[in-house]
Amino acid sequence: MKSFNINRRHFLKGATATFMLGALSTQGMDFFDLQKTWRVALIGTGWYGKSDLFKLIQVAPVEIVALCDVDKNLLTEAGKLVSQRQKSGKTPRLYNNYQKMLSENELDIVLIGSPDHWHALQCIDAIKAGAHVYVQKPISVDVMEGEAMVAAARKYKRTVQVGLQRRSTPHLIEAKKNIVEAGLLGKISHVEMFCYYHMRNNSHPSIQTIPDYLDYELWTGPAPLRPYDGLPHRGWWRAFMEYGNGIMGDMCVHMLDAVRWTLGLGWPTKISSSGGIYVFKEGKSNIADTQSAIFEFDNLTAVWQHRAWGSPVDPEYPWGFKIYGEKGVLSGSPYQYDFVPHEKGNKIHKDVAYEREKYPEDLKEKDIELHTAPATRGQMLNFLKSIEEGSKPVADIEEGHISTASCILANLAMKTGRTLRYDPNKRVVMNDDEATQLLTRSYRGSWVHPHPDIL
Repeated sequence: MKSFNINRRHFLKGATATFMLGALSTQGMDFFDLQKTWRVALIGTGWYGKSDLFKLIQVAPVEIVALCDVDKNLLTEAGKLVSQRQKSGKTPRLYNNYQKMLSENELDIVLIGSPDHWHALQCIDAIKAGAHVYVQKPISVDVMEGEAMVAAARKYKRTVQVGLQRRSTPHLIEAKKNIVEAGLLGKISHVEMFCYYHMRNNSHPSIQTIPDYLDYELWTGPAPLRPYDGLPHRGWWRAFMEYGNGIMGDMCVHMLDAVRWTLGLGWPTKISSSGGIYVFKEGKSNIADTQSAIFEFDNLTAVWQHRAWGSPVDPEYPWGFKIYGEKGVLSGSPYQYDFVPHEKGNKIHKDVAYEREKYPEDLKEKDIELHTAPATRGQMLNFLKSIEEGSKPVADIEEGHISTASCILANLAMKTGRTLRYDPNKRVVMNDDEATQLLTRSYRGSWVHPHPDIL
């Protein structure tokens, strides 16, 4: 195992530095004293894959030795960008097939930024190849994939961090410590989570010829093969349940995970949900444009709602959460938090911390989410620290699995029209054989679905 040591004399830059719970903040970090450079590869060189990779390059000495993508244009562009970013100036080896990449390179770390339907197979194969893995959320498209990913990480003793970076968001860390843990909310029994972004692709493109630079068969992999109707990148593939779990799996997973982390919650005891395509019926998309879900914990309910239409209930919080306590309310989002006491006490507000001056290259990154950059850097630092110490990272694969699977179960509850109770020890939905069968999706062709007991 590669090892590094942080020169802690240079860790803080005064009282404004932020501690991340179990993590290392990028704020105040001067340099690393490392024994060895990390050998890194990225699978999926689209928007967020590159963004994650660039944040890792910023905070640690790494050599990006390989990139993989089924789109030659994206792959070539990513190779050039990485050569400009990394210290060596080298262009990584470029691959169409991730399995070939894993077999031909000795890798310390693999980042996975591919579409959701590929996460499980690529993560497990990278683990088996000996790499530690940073995988984007949601970790899987069905519950058994997630169970297999957790089992693989534990069996092969690899560190797996999930891109649920609210756990490394400085202002939310502060809210957790100074509001929740300080007792300003008092007893907490209700949470609301929501997303009102108009983010659903409602178009109806015609069937097209597959471009020669895209391996559409390999892009589809284990998922059902849809007729090709345009490049699937970014918003288009997310419009289909074949490749993900809709807005529930894309956006609720962030807020549910943030709430679980903030309040120290584990698995929900039961999950119910309703919704469907109520407004946008003309397009091809088959994900719900309207959905509500209830995640029940002991003495607490967490309610989710998304609408891909209309206006947000609170214009200041179009995507976020509200934690209701007997003494006040805490609202949180990637951009800010607000605490409002019921009676005595002062209101508290905190905005997201940007790092434009410290990392000016952020301003040159196409489509960057500037507000999430500090959190992603913190997530990467925590990942490396956990590898060195052999400890679990802040967004360990098991935590990512609980949050992901809970959202998948909400979709299954909506599909079946029943309240579901998942038993993670027996890996079944209690007293519901039909729902238990839905925990595993069918794979296409010769692709083999992973199983937690057969790795």
